[in-house]
Amino acid sequence: MTGPTPAALREAAERYAREAGALVREGYGRIHAPERKGRIDLVTEYDKRSEALLLERIARDWPGHGVLAEESGAHAAASGARVRWVLDPLDGTTNFAHNYPFFCVSVGVEVDGEPVAGAVFDPVADELFSAAKGEGATLNGSRIRVSACASLEDALLVTGFPYDVREHPERHLPLFQAFLLRAQGIRRDGSAALNLCYLAMGRFDGFWEGSLSAWDVCAGSLIVREAGGTITDYAGGAFRIDARQVCAGGPALHAQLLAVLREHPQAHLKPGA
Repeated sequence: MTGPTPAALREAAERYAREAGALVREGYGRIHAPERKGRIDLVTEYDKRSEALLLERIARDWPGHGVLAEESGAHAAASGARVRWVLDPLDGTTNFAHNYPFFCVSVGVEVDGEPVAGAVFDPVADELFSAAKGEGATLNGSRIRVSACASLEDALLVTGFPYDVREHPERHLPLFQAFLLRAQGIRRDGSAALNLCYLAMGRFDGFWEGSLSAWDVCAGSLIVREAGGTITDYAGGAFRIDARQVCAGGPALHAQLLAVLREHPQAHLKPGA
């Protein structure tokens, strides 16, 4: 690629994620009055402050690059620009608002629509996950690798429920039950970006979730791939950050996850369908 290298973009993403994470950490444990974007979708002042910081740093250091951010949407790139930053300034807002210590800042970078660098920072645990295309994935500078789990019955899985679960429980709960009855266990803890990073380092063995947005998965999907994981949509097709559905796991487990997903076509429906 012309322009900045994946390694340079990774270093910048790490720096921005740490800086925004420090700001978010200052607000953790305080009383918040979150706004509602939907029935169960919250936003706090720290989502907005973190995003403002990230936008300022990117505009300063990379003028002309495009941006897609959760709270403010798309920011146009300069004509011909191929690089776009994809930001989740506070993934796990509901956890943050309830003083539950599982949330992060996610900073991804794509070139021509392909993730090439990313960083996810958990400010409570002080864990920085990052990756650059072709250079592997790390946790606080040490290389990480997905688990070698090869059996669904031995697997610890992680997922999340989409915001339309109350409107369409028939789409999501039967699939959850199917995995629950076959896996060793399932966790549901409210941050897709961190869930993907935990998968990348072997804390979880498999992940599935629908109705995700690009900012939820841009950085985390690259971290999974660079840690040796397999990531697709629910049908096993090529993963794109705008695909909305993610199935990820170690190479030995991924096909078993897909087999369960294929038994539940109702879960493949997109929001609004």
